[in-house]
Amino acid sequence: MFGRAATSSYISAARKCLATSKGYAHVLSLERRTLNRCSSLLSAGDSEDPAIPEWDTFTQKKVGHHMTGLLAFRHLIPRLVTAKSQAQTSKSMILASNIGLVPPSLTLSSATSTIVANRSNARLDKMFCGDDMQKVIKVEPSSRVVYQLKHMVLHVARRYSEAIKAFQTMLVKLNSAHDTQIRKLREKYISPSKAESDIQKSIDAQLYIAPLRLFNTTTGRLCDRGAQISAFKESTEYNELLSSVMTHTDLPVGYVADAVATYFHYVMLSHRWEENEPLLHDIQDKIVYELNAPRLTKLQSFCKVARQAGYHWAWVDSCCIDQNNNAELQKSINSAFAWYHHSALTVVYLSDASPSSKYGALAKSAWITRGWTVPEFLASKVIRFYQQDWTPYLNDVSPNHKQSVEIMHELEDATGIDARTLVTFQPGMRDAREKLQWASMRVTTAPEDIAYSLFGIFGIQLPILYGENAQNALGRLLQEIVARSGDITALDWIGQPSEFNSCLPADITSYAAPPCTFPTLSEDQIQTAVSALRHTVTVGQASKLFDRLEQLSAPRFANCRLHLPCIVFPVTEIRRRPCAAHETSITYGVKADGLGDLLITTEERLLQFSRLRPTRQTFLLVLPWDRRLLELPGFTGDAESVGDWSQPESPLDDSDESVGDWIGDEELADSESYSRALRLIVRLGQPFGAFLLAQQRGGEYKRIASDHDIIAQVVDGTSVHSMADIRTLEIL
Repeated sequence: MFGRAATSSYISAARKCLATSKGYAHVLSLERRTLNRCSSLLSAGDSEDPAIPEWDTFTQKKVGHHMTGLLAFRHLIPRLVTAKSQAQTSKSMILASNIGLVPPSLTLSSATSTIVANRSNARLDKMFCGDDMQKVIKVEPSSRVVYQLKHMVLHVARRYSEAIKAFQTMLVKLNSAHDTQIRKLREKYISPSKAESDIQKSIDAQLYIAPLRLFNTTTGRLCDRGAQISAFKESTEYNELLSSVMTHTDLPVGYVADAVATYFHYVMLSHRWEENEPLLHDIQDKIVYELNAPRLTKLQSFCKVARQAGYHWAWVDSCCIDQNNNAELQKSINSAFAWYHHSALTVVYLSDASPSSKYGALAKSAWITRGWTVPEFLASKVIRFYQQDWTPYLNDVSPNHKQSVEIMHELEDATGIDARTLVTFQPGMRDAREKLQWASMRVTTAPEDIAYSLFGIFGIQLPILYGENAQNALGRLLQEIVARSGDITALDWIGQPSEFNSCLPADITSYAAPPCTFPTLSEDQIQTAVSALRHTVTVGQASKLFDRLEQLSAPRFANCRLHLPCIVFPVTEIRRRPCAAHETSITYGVKADGLGDLLITTEERLLQFSRLRPTRQTFLLVLPWDRRLLELPGFTGDAESVGDWSQPESPLDDSDESVGDWIGDEELADSESYSRALRLIVRLGQPFGAFLLAQQRGGEYKRIASDHDIIAQVVDGTSVHSMADIRTLEIL
């Protein structure tokens, strides 16, 4: 009967196609003849057609199914890549696509594959159209094989909804088949519910790292999560993915996640807020493209740019956040850095850069002065700068301006952030003082935002409390940095002290000056100093100092009070130096035990005293303890090996203590631990940035802010090991 002959002929033709690139015309002709007899073919049943097992064998071993992508097509690749000409390769690719071996949308890296894909799509449009397509659509098959054939045809024609229905019917046929071997074929496929569940998991994972609301660049509507998911499930991309997942249990790892991520890729806008920026209530439930108001021009142009770049979704901070919803506002601010980082593209709009701007316009733009733009351009992996008329800056049409040496060089000069960091930045606590300097001259509309904008840079999430004032917001940020990282460089600043804590600055501008730095000793200088100390400092003395410093706890905050581990030098004298009457700052001569004399200038009025005229109030000069001076891997560890220095085991009888100690010292003198302890003493003998502290009535201390860095140094570097006052101070 017609069914058997047609099926056998189709299989025979497919085999010819696998063997030669000339089979395209043959298959096309055969398909047209077969379609003309499809009513007979579609009436065939599994048990009646002996050609069906042969079809199953062919589809399983040779073809598999049309959407296995590279997996199903892998057996053809060696033959295709060895083709004698590009034309032959193209014909083979077209053929494979048309008989269902690869999807028409398959994209390879070569230029040839692009040409092939275009030709293939054109051939498919001609092949499945008009009467032929209608014949396939109108049939009511009874055979599960023909349902499979119908599914393949519809899928290749991108009629995915109909293809899915045909496939579901095929599954029913398999489940109800009398033949056990045929029923086993059902195991090769995934049920629609399981496929939908797998896709939904990828959707949830993708949207978890995406903004709460996004503009649909096609419709111009603002969509919440539910609307975004609905748009996807109504899309061609979703049906194509669902069809592929159902028909293949061997899809590559990450195939579904990648397909979902591709659809939900979104574009972020980085811009300077202008007057009357549209807010959520201005555009909700409206089509942005249809609104007619000058203040919406930027939003409309941005959405069009995102759409033209091939993305379905776009985000703008002004109108994609409900400013009146505290919970949403907090989540948005704490998530902003991650949103920019995971975006497919960040569009930077320079509203004050005129069309055809020259090099330097970026550095002069107001965008460069805003606080929030720092994390936005650091977090984003792909950035494009646009001028006032929405043309690319410097006429650079490259896909990523972070790869533009010229633009990154200009951004480096304008921000003080080196170009490598601009491109490869990773959030975290490291180099805290440098990051604070980046933001020191930035401005924000809301005072608290100067601190909130830095949360993402440091990888910190804290409550958003608008109205708390800038000092409190900055104080909470800085205390988190110090407490979590132990990095005390954030305490290195010049300016007015904060009401939050006297060891912190009142304003971010206090970090504008470069941090206090000192000449670095060369390794030869350190070794020379260590050799000299071996003659004056015993193992016991060195290890005792090392142990005490290693056991100091990290700095921490509690109730806005800083518990700071320090090496303490009591102040013995403070005397005021002559100065002009109109000067607001006063210079004092300060003396402290173990340190050289100092001159300290401050706006605060200090109580004068000396050894001959003492005062009840205690003043201290302190070296804030920096654990990095221990030179331990990761700043921690190896404590066990250090703890045994002072009591080494002796191989001799315990009754002879003097001999045992002498031998133990001789063993340790050559140890790495002893050398490390001596290196610490050498470093402690170098100049350091000191804090001047004044004791308060409750016994706590307050830092006295100075107009310049207080640079102190011990008088006798060889006596550093005898420093006895090492403690943790509580500072208000």
